[in-house]
Amino acid sequence: MMSLLRVLDISATGMSAQAVRMNTTASNLANANSVSSSVNETYRARHPVFSAEMTNATNSLNSSVGVNVEGIIESSAELNKEYLPNHPKADENGFIYHSNVNMVEEMANMISASRSYQTNVQIADAAKQMLNRTLEMGKG
Repeated sequence: MMSLLRVLDISATGMSAQAVRMNTTASNLANANSVSSSVNETYRARHPVFSAEMTNATNSLNSSVGVNVEGIIESSAELNKEYLPNHPKADENGFIYHSNVNMVEEMANMISASRSYQTNVQIADAAKQMLNRTLEMGKG
């Protein structure tokens, strides 16, 4: 019974992590076409960093591993610089700076995060069904 509760905890951390990933990806997609007049003000793609989170690691039989969101980092990929002297956001040299968001990569991330989230939901649902069946066995 306790191990099924751990399964629910693990799948919950997985869903939470994938929700952060989807939100970060949505932010990247929303800002993909943004421009600015300086490198420092330009939106840079962001990506979450995950790590394994150990629980009760002192007893290997009772230990479980979930997902921890360590933080969100900015992409170090080059910004796209374009010479457009008549653009209202152009700097003193006539350049504007586009974000470094890669739309194809972001769409792949969104699909992957969505599928991972759905998988964790299915795992939690299966554990819930097994818990219910276990409780029903105790009634009879």
